Amino acid sequence: MTAPRTLDRAGIAKRIPHSGSMCLLEQLDAWDADVIRCSTTTHRLPDNPLRTAGGLLSPNAIEYAAQAMALHGGLLAAEGSTPSAGFLATARNVRLAVARLDDIHGALHVEARRLSGDERQVLYEFSVKADDNRMLAEGRAVVVLNTPLATESASS
Repeated sequence: MTAPRTLDRAGIAKRIPHSGSMCLLEQLDAWDADVIRCSTTTHRLPDNPLRTAGGLLSPNAIEYAAQAMALHGGLLAAEGSTPSAGFLATARNVRLAVARLDDIHGALHVEARRLSGDERQVLYEFSVKADDNRMLAEGRAVVVLNTPLATESASS
């Protein structure tokens, strides 16, 4: 069995470590070994878990992109294997074109492009755009894989 070409929100939630309302992506639109494209309207939900009293602020676009990266890693994993555990280590050269995401009409279109990587870390370039192709946020991110977090006993 091969990895699916598209997925709905339920299929995405099965492949990333985020569940319930924290699964922000609603649709896997396309992907290959280098690029993943997803879309969502969860930025408009009043109960979005990232929303504050000031709305859904634009730096949260990084979390949307990080979830696309996590999904991409899961789709690239060998059939039957467990995807590598990872975490967002850095986000650099981030450019935000809007103050808030919750007032963007229509869907958000999230793209992550794998630039380089190995079994320890992956460098992605990402963008979040509006329906009219207007850039909302873009940048680069490093995802660190298979790195055990330091434990208290290891640091003593």
